[in-house]
Amino acid sequence: MLISEQKPLEEILNYLDGEKNIFLIGCKGCAEGFQSGGEKQVLEMSSTLEEQGKSVVGFSLIDMVCNETLTRMKLKAHKRETEAADSILVLTCGIGVQTVAEVVNKVVHPGCNTLSSGGAHAEWKEAERCLECGDCMLEFTGGICPIARCSKHLLNGPCGGSQDGKCEVNADIPCAWQLIIERLTELGQLDRLEKLVPPKNWNVSLIAGPPVRRLS
Repeated sequence: MLISEQKPLEEILNYLDGEKNIFLIGCKGCAEGFQSGGEKQVLEMSSTLEEQGKSVVGFSLIDMVCNETLTRMKLKAHKRETEAADSILVLTCGIGVQTVAEVVNKVVHPGCNTLSSGGAHAEWKEAERCLECGDCMLEFTGGICPIARCSKHLLNGPCGGSQDGKCEVNADIPCAWQLIIERLTELGQLDRLEKLVPPKNWNVSLIAGPPVRRLS
């Protein structure tokens, strides 16, 4: 089970500033179990956003958002609503947020923080995508995690050592920051990188501190 909790409402509303039409995604898996993004929480968030002057154009509850194939299939049924939305708010763990970002060409906001995966790795079949930092940064990096996917866990841009889009530390993996820059450019949000992100506070995570990435 991936332990997550909703971000403070003020933080979520700050993410949605300047946007009107919002599509919501919840998860019937771990997020429902921890009451951070199940059906009840999605409906509550919908009402709250409407009270704040937003228009919720639709929502989807997916059995396991971290399953890319399932998420892609489910969202096809909501193509009209997602295309009409200014952005998508995802009430799941960080892996779920990144899965949605992979399958839609739309701004995706994280609505939760992931505290621990409890040793689990969700349904994503590639390398780890979330290291349970307790303060999700996906809002600022286009839905691509710089902590899990950058070998140096850099928060404010690339190290400058990558070559041909490959990581300086391990040439078998893509440079996460190259992917982030390409994603933000595609979304017209490259200016997000002008915001300086402070060092992580690992005390809010249930793990003991910055992880050491395995490179083999």
